Amino acid sequence: MLKVWGRKTSSNVQALMWCISELGLAYERIDVGHRFGGLNTDAFGRLNPNRTIPVLQDGDGEPLWETGCILRYLATRYSTDPFWPEDLIARTEVDRWAEWSKLNIAQGFTVPVFWRVVRTAPAERDPSAISAGVLALEDKLRIAEERLTRFAYLAGDDFTLADIQFGHSLYRYYDIEIERADLPALAAYYERLKARPAFVEHVMVSYDDLRAA
Repeated sequence: MLKVWGRKTSSNVQALMWCISELGLAYERIDVGHRFGGLNTDAFGRLNPNRTIPVLQDGDGEPLWETGCILRYLATRYSTDPFWPEDLIARTEVDRWAEWSKLNIAQGFTVPVFWRVVRTAPAERDPSAISAGVLALEDKLRIAEERLTRFAYLAGDDFTLADIQFGHSLYRYYDIEIERADLPALAAYYERLKARPAFVEHVMVSYDDLRAA
C-alpha cells in the first residue's frame, strides 16, 4: 500500500492523489503541513530533509519526495499505455508537457496568482501584481489553448500524466475571483476534467482554510 504525507488542500498533494486515484491504487494519507503542522519534526525530516509535501512511501521502499519525481515513479511502476507510454519517444512527449506544466503553469499560478488572491489578506493585496501574474500565466495558457484546439488532451488525444501536472491548477484558476482571458478550448478541456471522478474527489477541494483573514 502507498502511504502519502500531505494535506488535501496542498496543490502538489492534489496532483499526487489525483494520479493515485486514476491508477486505482490503495493508499493511506496522513495530514501534515499548514494547520496540521508536523513538517518541523525530526520524524518528518527523516522522510524529507526539505520538509515539504508530498512524500510518498511505497510499501517498505525509501520515501520519495518532489511531486514530479513521485508522479513519474507511479506512472512507470503502475500505469500502462497511453497514460505513460512504453515507447521512449511517446513517453518523452508526455514528459515534456508534464515538465512544461510544472514549470510554467503550476509555478506560474500558485504563488504569483493564488497566494496573492487567496492567501493574502484583502487589505494587503496588490491588484497590479495580481494582474501581472494573471497576464503572465495566461501567456503560457495560450500555448495550451492552441494545443487543445487540435487535441483532446495536452499531449495528444489520450489522457496522460501531462494532464495531471497541467490540469490540477485549473480548478483554482477557474474558481478564484480574477478576470480571466477567453480561452474556449481550455474551458472545454476543464469541463472534460470535471467529468473525471478522481479529479472531482482530489482536486475540486475547498481551500477556504487557506484564506487569509
